[in-house]
Amino acid sequence: MENKKNEEIIVNELDPNFREEIASQPGGENIKRCFACGTCAAGCPVTEIDEEYNCRQIIRKILLGMRKEVLSSPIIWLCLVCYRCYARCPQKVNFTDVMRVLRYLSIKGNYVPSQILAKVESIDRFSQEIRRDLVKHIFDGNKELTEEVESKIMKKVEEALSA
Repeated sequence: MENKKNEEIIVNELDPNFREEIASQPGGENIKRCFACGTCAAGCPVTEIDEEYNCRQIIRKILLGMRKEVLSSPIIWLCLVCYRCYARCPQKVNFTDVMRVLRYLSIKGNYVPSQILAKVESIDRFSQEIRRDLVKHIFDGNKELTEEVESKIMKKVEEALSA
């Protein structure tokens, strides 16, 4: 049996303008079209590896007006910005751009420190470099490349732990 957090929703803390604010931002225009079909979650590579990440649940919280819960959550920073959700969405809700809007509003509203964006972008770039190196290694079979990749990973881990 899974342990799910029971979130208490306090009605007077809901922000009915939250979805309107998102809809007014470039990329968020179609947020109100979502009917929670789950297609976005079904195709999401993050959902495949992290059971707490759920595009559908994030949209539901947006539509309910749960501003604080959404903007203060580290979950919005897990999106890979791969656009798979958008490509599959029957309503053309551009969830990837909605995530960008949420990140912007999170920083703007001081829910997270402004340095978070740069750190996440650095991690994204790093993960793409490692992926590229590992794919090349599959084809090259170069043992030195593996040691180089291991060195890069250890360096990045040390940087993250010291930050």
